[in-house]
Amino acid sequence: MAKIKVKILVIDDDPKVSWILSEGLSKKFEFVSARDGIEGIQMVSTEKPDLILLDIKMPGMNGMEVLEKLNKLENRPEVIMVSGHGETQYVVDSVKLGAAEFINKPFDVNEIEIHINTVLEKTALKKEVKELKSKLEVKNTYDTFIGDSDVMQKVKSVIEQVSDSELTVLIRGESGTGKEIVARLLHNLSSRHNEPFMKVNCAAIPRDLLEAELFGYEKGAFTGAHKMKQGRFEVAHKGTMFLDEIGDMPLELQSKLLQVLEQQEFVRVGGVQNIHVDVRIIGATNKNLEQAIAQKEFREDLFYRLNEITLLLPALRIRKEDIPLLVNHFVKKYEEAYKKQIPPISQHIMSQLLSYNWPGNVRQLENMMKQIVVREDEAIITELLEAAGNHVIASEPANTVSTFSIPQVTDSASSDSYSLKAIIGEKIAVEEKKLISQVLHKTNWNRRKAAELLEISYRSLLYKIKDYALNSTK
Repeated sequence: MAKIKVKILVIDDDPKVSWILSEGLSKKFEFVSARDGIEGIQMVSTEKPDLILLDIKMPGMNGMEVLEKLNKLENRPEVIMVSGHGETQYVVDSVKLGAAEFINKPFDVNEIEIHINTVLEKTALKKEVKELKSKLEVKNTYDTFIGDSDVMQKVKSVIEQVSDSELTVLIRGESGTGKEIVARLLHNLSSRHNEPFMKVNCAAIPRDLLEAELFGYEKGAFTGAHKMKQGRFEVAHKGTMFLDEIGDMPLELQSKLLQVLEQQEFVRVGGVQNIHVDVRIIGATNKNLEQAIAQKEFREDLFYRLNEITLLLPALRIRKEDIPLLVNHFVKKYEEAYKKQIPPISQHIMSQLLSYNWPGNVRQLENMMKQIVVREDEAIITELLEAAGNHVIASEPANTVSTFSIPQVTDSASSDSYSLKAIIGEKIAVEEKKLISQVLHKTNWNRRKAAELLEISYRSLLYKIKDYALNSTK
């Protein structure tokens, strides 16, 4: 297969310049030419050149004005300025406006080739760096979407399958399950990953302002609209729009969103002209949309248009086996953030975490791990869980473990508890209490010495003494 040549657009009123370049470098590059700035700007869209050679002195629109116009185009190619007027000010001004190189006339063809190759190498390097950053963003997003449980593996599988499609995705799940992380992962894994990711929380913006925020407004559309303002949809052009808490979007705005989904266009507030956008929409909600439809609070046609793909994120209580992974991740995250290091979370504390119901899901767990690191004391988990309320997971029905031999449990364990993790937690707690009691007696109840021997903080030991109701007379 023949190698595709680099296309270079020459914007110069002197036809000899383009001819000289074509004659000398046509074997290596493809040249197209424009005689003035206006034609050159138009050809950027039609010819899609890889590089532009732009003359400064031209009739009508000069090279500096053309460069300013080019800077407003999306993803414009690099520009090499060419001039027979080698004043220093031209060089300075062109560099300020983003020109990659500046060449004086008359020039040697070999010199031009060197400059072209230098700029192309820089462009290739920038592209490579951008791709690496994109891959790093994907990795970082994956690193924050933690879970090896079967239900999480299924979610990840669907994400990988639909991420690079144009299907609209509706992410559903309780608050704190990671809906925004999934939305960013869908964007980062898609072909739109180098384009904007725009988030709007439909519940956080007052309903009177939400339309203007999403769709923008024209000058004079309302009091205080002193100039035209683009909305989030325009800013997200070619990228992804994430509509968080979409179930809270006012009913009157839902029809306008439906128009964007079906026709990829809308009208600014106070405007009359249709604005076309190329945006992939991802919605998220913790509301029961079917119930909202029945109560006439959400449009049924919008629901089905949003619901091309549904991702249901499991609550943390459904995937308890992921809790140790999440705990380790958040501890490491905040140890790095706060330049601290704490001992590994003990089995006793882990058993408490595993037996809790987590109404706030992963977000609640993360907040607690942050406090442990900041205060350098895992024992505060007990008081935090107590303060959060009674959300201990109920015992599993006996028939769910009927094929297993139930081990003997201590008197402290509930006789109705058949949860394997609860039983293990109880046995660990018994052994931990026994060990702490032995060390305390060995040190004649010197708590600081005991904490050193147990390799836990002094404060943690005090909490454990209180938690296990230990005293020097026992």
